[in-house]
Amino acid sequence: MQKIPLTVNGADLLKQELQELKSVARPAVIEAIAEARSHGDLSENAEYEAAKEKQGFIEGRIAEIEHKLSLAHIIDPKETNADGKVVFGATVKMQDLETEEVVSYQIVGEDEADIKQAKIFVGSPIARALIGKEEGDVAEVQAPSGVREYEILEVFYI
Repeated sequence: MQKIPLTVNGADLLKQELQELKSVARPAVIEAIAEARSHGDLSENAEYEAAKEKQGFIEGRIAEIEHKLSLAHIIDPKETNADGKVVFGATVKMQDLETEEVVSYQIVGEDEADIKQAKIFVGSPIARALIGKEEGDVAEVQAPSGVREYEILEVFYI
């Protein structure tokens, strides 16, 4: 089986979500199902159907998180020694050579990717173009509007 890369923070977020699902969401939906059952005829009980559907979602998400954590390869960017190369967990400060805009992104796992927090998925086109590069290198990224070039200004392991 293939390992799933996660940063320490990403693994902690999944563990917190799992705890929340098991200790809050699961008991709440079990209670909702019991309440709906008490109303009698289940064949026409919308509350019961909605609660069962929600239970299915919660149980599916619990199984998914447990599976991901069992296959997790947890990487602490602070302990990474990649000699200035862009690797999983690294934060990259770069400049768009066309617009001269400077941006920073951290390369993370799928579950923790959030562009609003400047965290990009390791499998995204921009991350794939950056992996293995170092300060001063130019990464070419295939974007919908065409090829974009980014100069890597700094690489951090934070």
